[in-house]
Amino acid sequence: MTTRAANSVIVLDFETTGLSPNQGDRAIEIGAVKLQDGIVVDTFQELMNPGFRVSGFIEGYTGITNAMLNSAPPCNEVMAQFAGFIGNDNLVAHNASFDKRFLDAELDGIGRTYGGEFACSMLIARRLYQAAPNHKLGGLVEYKQIENDGVFHRALADSEVTAKLWLKMLEDMQDDYQIASPSFNLMQQLSKKSKSTVHTFLTSGGRR
Repeated sequence: MTTRAANSVIVLDFETTGLSPNQGDRAIEIGAVKLQDGIVVDTFQELMNPGFRVSGFIEGYTGITNAMLNSAPPCNEVMAQFAGFIGNDNLVAHNASFDKRFLDAELDGIGRTYGGEFACSMLIARRLYQAAPNHKLGGLVEYKQIENDGVFHRALADSEVTAKLWLKMLEDMQDDYQIASPSFNLMQQLSKKSKSTVHTFLTSGGRR
């Protein structure tokens, strides 16, 4: 899957009850945007009932209340639908290690898997936008003047904004380094480069 173009991916975001599925935390919302050749062709958004009450902190942080979750379908039902949505596409998330942990845990719980690979928009932004004040999603949206509706910490809104950031990074790579249609693999490689080697790597077209 890594040879596919970086502009054909699924950008996803989870809202969760906490930081770690290993500590019993569960997903409570999934949002995703499907990009095909740089164009949004589909979206996915569902609340999901984790089977227990969420904390007041999470209610305040996300705006997702226990009342909303009480009427939501269970995690296993939503994740089965989502597994079908992502199929074998490559995946992007901001701070992808977090979202990957929850995706893996929730899909493992229902015996499902996925065929694509992950790339992290936050790690790539740290390398492309080294002068940015910070590399949180909201900070990068402000730094790159990305259009948004001011909603953060809801899954679909965050995935939509992350998709815009992802496409902006691809556009800047073309403008600044003449790399047209970078591959997903190149983006994965870029995320692992030391900051000092990024310029050399990109000016060589990602061949170093």
